[in-house]
Amino acid sequence: MDVNGLNCTVFGLGKSGLATVALLARRGAVVRASDQRPLAEIPEAAAVLEAARARFVPQGPEAMDGAGLAILSPGVPPELPLFAQARAAGLTLLGDVEFASRFLRGRVLAITGSNGKTTTTALCGHLLEAAGLPVKVGGNIGTPLAAFVEDTREDSWTVLELSSFQTQMLTSMRIHVGVALNVTPDHLDRHGSFENYAAAKARMFAFQQPEDHAVLNHADPVTAGYAAEMRAQVRWFQTSGPLPSGFWLQDGTLYADGASWMPASEIPLRGLHNVENVLAAGCAAVLAGVPLETARRAVATFPGVEHRIEFVRRLGGVDYFNDSKATNVDAAIKALESFDSGLWVILGGKDKGSDYTPLAPLLRARARGVLLVGAAAGLIRSHLEPALGGATPLFDSGDLAAALREAHARARAGDTVLLAPACASFDQFTSYEHRGQVFKQLVLALEEPSP
Repeated sequence: MDVNGLNCTVFGLGKSGLATVALLARRGAVVRASDQRPLAEIPEAAAVLEAARARFVPQGPEAMDGAGLAILSPGVPPELPLFAQARAAGLTLLGDVEFASRFLRGRVLAITGSNGKTTTTALCGHLLEAAGLPVKVGGNIGTPLAAFVEDTREDSWTVLELSSFQTQMLTSMRIHVGVALNVTPDHLDRHGSFENYAAAKARMFAFQQPEDHAVLNHADPVTAGYAAEMRAQVRWFQTSGPLPSGFWLQDGTLYADGASWMPASEIPLRGLHNVENVLAAGCAAVLAGVPLETARRAVATFPGVEHRIEFVRRLGGVDYFNDSKATNVDAAIKALESFDSGLWVILGGKDKGSDYTPLAPLLRARARGVLLVGAAAGLIRSHLEPALGGATPLFDSGDLAAALREAHARARAGDTVLLAPACASFDQFTSYEHRGQVFKQLVLALEEPSP
């Protein structure tokens, strides 16, 4: 794609937007950068814009004046009237991943889903690296595609985590191995309905060719339903027993097309959902050329990802786990399922149009108490209080510091304090990573209980 001399506007100056500004500048574009926030509130942007000779323009019609191309960061809704008017006027709008993919070389392995994307993406990269394949990992995890796309090679693999905000904006990007882990309600405040959200995820497979592969969760009705529309070859995975072909779990053993692959006990991650992630990653990695035995050895050395059921500390016999990445109800359920009992669960943050009542059975069975924080605390209480019927106490803590003080005072040896918010972080934090870091700092600052 030739953008040399083209007037381009980038909307949204988070990490991916700034990487896009820099890529455009390297390609000779005349760049404008736009955001809802004043530039003074985006301190990390100043140096990038200066190096790119990019002019900052507040988000509005002026940012479109004379533009030949507009690129939207994932956090910028394409449905805004500003962009609807631009499309009607014939202006080309691309998402950040779609734009960066125009400069991509080699093959792409991409992962989407409501939960497990980050772990599965990191694990896929780990497996390919273990096999000696040239690979780069990024997208919605870690490094934006725009930041490293020019370093890709014809013989390399690019492993990408893709969110629904990114997949919905794809218009031509070919994905050679695509993985859909699961689709459960999330981001309904942005997509408007579950059907729209599921369709946004499915778009990741729209430009595959018959020689490509789609790795789908057979046990998830939405991802299984994607198969009917596929041009690519479908491969299955599930944790609920044998399949005609694909990767599955049966009686504590992982199988690959009917052959024993590895015992589940070798997986160093907690929870059945992580067995599911290993099955998906293993299947995808084998399709990318990783030998099964290499994949088995590499799984055993995978360290996991930060903020995903991450052990922080044991203090006074109480374990503290950080699952700040549990930003929706289904992810929080998977976190709860990873522990047997004695839980003090921290819930809350920014609501995304969720129903929190599905948490109640697990909280009733496994939790000693629930500590509510953030803007959604009242809504969560209104959902859980009738469902719990007093079986598990709810505490209005307000913020993480207060929640941890409450849990620290009440928990006893053998208990577990678990941050699994079931909400976005943007009420009190800049990201789930920021929330997780603050949680860990607070936990590490706790003092040993008095004898």
